[in-house]
Amino acid sequence: MQGRDPPAARRMAQDVGQGSPAPCCMDPMLRRTEFPFSMGHGSRALWDRDILPRGVGIRHSTGPWCSCCAPMCPTEILPHSPGHRSPLNDFQRLRATELLAVSVEPPPPLPAQGTAEQCAQRCAASLACRAFHYDRQSQLCQLLPWTQHSPRIQLQKNIHYDLYQKKDYLQDCIMGDGSSYRGTRATTEKGLRCQHWQATTPHDHRFLPSPRNGLEENYCRNPDRDKRGPWCYTVDPNVRHQSCGIKKCEDAVCMTCNGEDYRGTVDHTESGTECQRWDLQHPHKHPYHPNKYPDKGLDDNYCRNPDSSERPWCYTTDPGREREYCRIRVCKKRPRPVNVTNGCFRGKGEGYRGRVNVTVSGIPCQRWDSQVPHKHHFVPEKYPCKDLQENYCRNPDGSEAPWCFTSRPTVRIAFCFHIRRCPDEQEAQECYYDHGKHYHGHVSKTRKGITCQPWAAQTPHVPQISPATHPEAHLEENYCRNPDNDSHGPWCYTMDPRTPFDYCAIKPCSGSAVPSIMENADAVAFEQCGQRDERLQQKGRIVGGQPGNSPWTVSIRNRAGVHFCGGSLVKEQWVISTRQCFSSCDADLTGYEVQLGTLFKDPGPGDPDQQTLPIVRIVCGPSESQLVMLKLARPAALTKRVALICLPPERYVVPEGTACEIAGWGETRGTCHGQPLLGTMLCLRALSARSLAGGKPEVPAMGSPCWGIPYSIQPQCHSIPLRTASLAPSPWHSSSTSPCNDILLSLPFPAHSIPCPCHSPVALHT
Repeated sequence: MQGRDPPAARRMAQDVGQGSPAPCCMDPMLRRTEFPFSMGHGSRALWDRDILPRGVGIRHSTGPWCSCCAPMCPTEILPHSPGHRSPLNDFQRLRATELLAVSVEPPPPLPAQGTAEQCAQRCAASLACRAFHYDRQSQLCQLLPWTQHSPRIQLQKNIHYDLYQKKDYLQDCIMGDGSSYRGTRATTEKGLRCQHWQATTPHDHRFLPSPRNGLEENYCRNPDRDKRGPWCYTVDPNVRHQSCGIKKCEDAVCMTCNGEDYRGTVDHTESGTECQRWDLQHPHKHPYHPNKYPDKGLDDNYCRNPDSSERPWCYTTDPGREREYCRIRVCKKRPRPVNVTNGCFRGKGEGYRGRVNVTVSGIPCQRWDSQVPHKHHFVPEKYPCKDLQENYCRNPDGSEAPWCFTSRPTVRIAFCFHIRRCPDEQEAQECYYDHGKHYHGHVSKTRKGITCQPWAAQTPHVPQISPATHPEAHLEENYCRNPDNDSHGPWCYTMDPRTPFDYCAIKPCSGSAVPSIMENADAVAFEQCGQRDERLQQKGRIVGGQPGNSPWTVSIRNRAGVHFCGGSLVKEQWVISTRQCFSSCDADLTGYEVQLGTLFKDPGPGDPDQQTLPIVRIVCGPSESQLVMLKLARPAALTKRVALICLPPERYVVPEGTACEIAGWGETRGTCHGQPLLGTMLCLRALSARSLAGGKPEVPAMGSPCWGIPYSIQPQCHSIPLRTASLAPSPWHSSSTSPCNDILLSLPFPAHSIPCPCHSPVALHT
């Protein structure tokens, strides 16, 4: 024998006398209590005492005597499941994929009804099941006795299926001591080929394969829970056994910079808590759904860094602990920055290294190494790859353009949209409409960064879809396409032999084509929104305004039918409003509704243009946007009194002096003691004058003419949903408690170069 002494169980298997022990004795899945036994060399060994994983309970049961080990085969594993752990955590998901068996007998069982989690439970409970197909539309699942690594099994694209495979059979790294490892490594760390577990030559042994212990073929395994991890007997007569040197998952893949590109398979936090799946919303609700962030690698429940934190993290399965960092090895070499520019920026400007240090509105930037006036976590020493020097505009978090914290206390962050795009970036951004069936762009890498395989090539994958089978699909070069109209968007076969295909990091187009920020803003035209019948405009006694002709303005009403807030119709079934109108993002809006098409806040029962629609869902925008989207029970009918408001394109900058309009319900100053509407600039001038005179910047009080308009409007209009003043005795009361019946008002005001980088309207909500 060569190398270290074998562990106790292995040595026992060698030294014990002839005879066939009960199968339970050699089943490593059955944990045994301490039982000393004598070894041939006078040593002493203990069965696996105190090596149970945390959370695994033991129930002793009677059983046959074992001639070779303990007096009884004692135990049955009781998996401990925290209240919010999903059975899907044990599986790795491949979208739009099925496993195709080539001449494999017997066939898998017929599909059964159930949710994906129910299917995972069934598969986990079956020793024969290693994967399952899940048909999302019919909610049928088919349990499978093989994985993509099984012989005579092929991965095949199928847009109707999702494939879930047990992680233990796919990963080429280990967790803990690797006793659950079921991979296909079959050579030792010194390169020796492993002996089949069924074979007894050149080395005799007693580790007999069973359905439970996973001793298949000649794959590396750890049936005796060796601390050094999986091992095997070798085919070299002079080397009985040897470790396979399989790395721990936290060391198998290292991370660079802050780990934004980390795509390893660590699924526990640094405290040992299991991660929550990204595609689930329990136990913690979160915004990082894989469909919304296809380029962030939010696979299964693996640690990732989608928000530019200091390092990869995850939400946990512990209801009392929302998220934690993960322990991942840092790569020794720092990667070279890509798309480095100085006088312009490419893409999102993450490689911009110029020295612009003022915002688009002329506000000086705050130094990155300072916490005044704004505290933040983008400390230069924690983000060494982001070049956070001085107070220069940078993009450390993957926003839409370079930005900075500002030196003005009332304006936290602002984009530096005045930095020009590089000339080669002037073309329209890559995006797709619908499912991307007609996408003909030139993206040729997947969301995981894998280069696409040319559509006409036959290696490393033999394609089902090719230019010959789909001549009309524009399958050119290795560009991402969607010839089968996959609902997940454009995809391609990949050059990675282990990844047959993957989806591309191309986002859906939103609205009309996105103009370059270098284009003339006056050329932006809105044809399908913002249209109204100008003949409906009327004159009236309104200070600085006129009776409203804003057919996109809606009245939001509570269960009592009382108007309490306003909004704007952005799609036939969606209204945009402000978050401060609602108690939370999970508010129960049963019985709430919106009214559209009325001139008066409390219209008469015979108003022919009125439409009343229930609210069925609330969706909050990004944390700093203060916007909410309200889904209606059914689409509104577009009429002369009901129309859609326009949303500015991404990165659109409203030119100074543009004629804008705000609208809301107010009093006509003829019958009540309300206050007149003031334009934004008038409010800002008044508030600025107070500040310059030595007063503190103030937030206007509810009921004042400038209520809702801050001391200094931020350069991101999405952070400031504009609101009107309280014109009637209170905007929260209906006409039943007031002699007024507020009328829809419109007020023109000049824009002051307010950039709108997100999809948000410069609209008024009351």
